[in-house]
Amino acid sequence: MSRLFPLLMLFVLIIFQGINFLFIPNSFEANGFIVTIHGVFIFLIMIALYYDEETSYYSFLYAIISGLVLDIVYSPVIGVYMFSYAVVMYVVHHLRKVLHVNFYVASFVFFLSITLVDVIIYWVYQLIGVTALHLQSYIEQRLLMTLAINYVVFLIQFVLFKRLLARYSFERFEQK
Repeated sequence: MSRLFPLLMLFVLIIFQGINFLFIPNSFEANGFIVTIHGVFIFLIMIALYYDEETSYYSFLYAIISGLVLDIVYSPVIGVYMFSYAVVMYVVHHLRKVLHVNFYVASFVFFLSITLVDVIIYWVYQLIGVTALHLQSYIEQRLLMTLAINYVVFLIQFVLFKRLLARYSFERFEQK
């Protein structure tokens, strides 16, 4: 189970990515906010922090695979999520090597990662002309509310998966 759990959870979260908008209150949209729930990416952060070892790059590999699947299924442009997820997961993996992981560090890494991935996606979409939202409008209407909603998702995933991922990591890498 230690080998299959991350993959199974990513599969389930990719399926649920399509119905995440149902969990966002209608009042957000009525007030002009655009919210994107990055449930798959948040789980990738959890994998990087609590499952990966210093020499294993499962979170990076899973980021490429899940980003490609999200691009194929949900994105108008192939490669945007794959690129942004992979780049940010690489940064997170190296941050993990220098930081002692606890809840506060995990929260800091979460805010940094979600900000980076969302800004990269916005920047690429802006570059190729998919979105015409100006930077100030993007920050006010999308980024801040996306960070808030995704932090709630992070807290839920932290409670649900932190111990499981740590236990499966121990089973997979430490016990021989």
